[in-house]
Amino acid sequence: MGELVHKVKQIIYTEKAPKPIGPYSQAVRVGPWLFLSGQIPIDPATGELVDGDIEHQTRRVLENIKAILEEAGYTLEDVVKVTVYLVDLKDFQKFNEVYSQYFRKDPPARTTVQVGALPRNARIEMDVIAYKPS
Repeated sequence: MGELVHKVKQIIYTEKAPKPIGPYSQAVRVGPWLFLSGQIPIDPATGELVDGDIEHQTRRVLENIKAILEEAGYTLEDVVKVTVYLVDLKDFQKFNEVYSQYFRKDPPARTTVQVGALPRNARIEMDVIAYKPS
């Protein structure tokens, strides 16, 4: 069974999103499904966390997600599930204002949780699952 999964599993990578900071892939495609690893607000050009408020960090995360989706031939419209990790739920409203600019029509299912800390002291992390039939 492991061999079958290996043959249908495709690793997705783009220079337009941050390089993984650990032993994981930016995304993995299995059939019509695309699973993106959590993205924090790292500028892919510098490899550094972007400074700024939750709106600025949210935009950077969503642009990173968009770049990985595009590399795999998907769009934000193909996203079916988003998980959002916020260090402070007081940022929820401002986060939502930016998020809603990216998911205007038929937004995906979403879970938002507050966490104690994120890598590199980011204020936000998001991962997504996308589906695109062949």
